[in-house]
Amino acid sequence: MRIEAIYISPGHNFFGHHGMPAGGHAMTALLRVECVAGKGLVGDRFFGHKEDYKGQINVFAMEVYEDLCRRLGVADRDPSVFRRNVLTRGVDLNSLIGKTFTVQGIEFAGVAECTPCYWMDQAFAPGAEDALQNRGGLRARILSDGFLETGK
Repeated sequence: MRIEAIYISPGHNFFGHHGMPAGGHAMTALLRVECVAGKGLVGDRFFGHKEDYKGQINVFAMEVYEDLCRRLGVADRDPSVFRRNVLTRGVDLNSLIGKTFTVQGIEFAGVAECTPCYWMDQAFAPGAEDALQNRGGLRARILSDGFLETGK
């Protein structure tokens, strides 16, 4: 698995906004992020959200992003619009659900798919929610401390 990009955001744009307008918290691209076991990514909106939270880190496949750009004819949306923390290349993220795995020396537990929601049609393009079914990314718990870096 190669880390292509890392993002954090201090606040929620979609989570907790059902029936209201999306929030306006930007995603910040990082070259390196600190992972804290049981807490999340330092500086991210879900850091310390609640005990044993299943979305301490959210991972998305760059291959899925590229496929959606082709399928939906999108050329002007950054992958950060999906509000996932880490973009990867070279791994089937769904295969990690229910498994413990290690990336760059950090241990994670794959918990569940990041289920796409109606906000994806607004954030990316109409049809994105349907196109992301069964490939919306991976929600995971962080089991050991360390740093993730892009390009590795």
